[in-house]
Amino acid sequence: MGPDVTRPDLDEIWTAIDDQRVRTVEMLEELTDEQWEHPSLCEGWTVRHVAAHLTLQRQHLPDVVRLLVEHPRLLRSVGLNRMIHDSAVVRAALPTDEIVVRIRAGVGSRRHNSFVTPRETLTDSLVHAQDMAIPLGIDLEMQTVGALIALDRTWATRHTWLGTVVRQLPIDGYRLVATDADWTAGSGPPVIGPVAALLLLVTGRPVALARLEGDGAAQLKMQAQPA
Repeated sequence: MGPDVTRPDLDEIWTAIDDQRVRTVEMLEELTDEQWEHPSLCEGWTVRHVAAHLTLQRQHLPDVVRLLVEHPRLLRSVGLNRMIHDSAVVRAALPTDEIVVRIRAGVGSRRHNSFVTPRETLTDSLVHAQDMAIPLGIDLEMQTVGALIALDRTWATRHTWLGTVVRQLPIDGYRLVATDADWTAGSGPPVIGPVAALLLLVTGRPVALARLEGDGAAQLKMQAQPA
């Protein structure tokens, strides 16, 4: 019997987070200076910005206040997404070695940002690793069990405030079907593919469409084409 992704075990979640952090660190340690400045899948963000964002996954309210005191310009950031962007830009001023050290320091920690659950931390870790790896042509494996937990959570919360931090693709009205796990969601023309690709799809990464099949995937690909 597979894991109950609607009520996942906390140990399983944190093990998946640690696994992804280790994979991310190993990838970042091998990057050249040019690769650090390469555009990521996140619009307007370089690989450096995304990596810097991953150092901000364990912030409680006192940490946020400290960041605002140290960088008052963040007080001018209007809206959650702007604050996320601007805080990553601020943290990206750190040397690359220090960014890697801070991501590695999260391995084994069970601390996560205020107002979210460990499942959001897992999703953040998995998806942003691909945001860096894919544009660099790096095949970074995504652990299926962790990706399945993240996929189910992201699908379930896509119409809540948690869904406002990702680009929303028009996936309502389609049936998502995983080929490497017992998971389906939605109704309509099928969008079929591995859990990792479905996770990228529901978090708003059109690049995932290249790995998806079915009538629904074909329709989404047509919608994604420039006018």
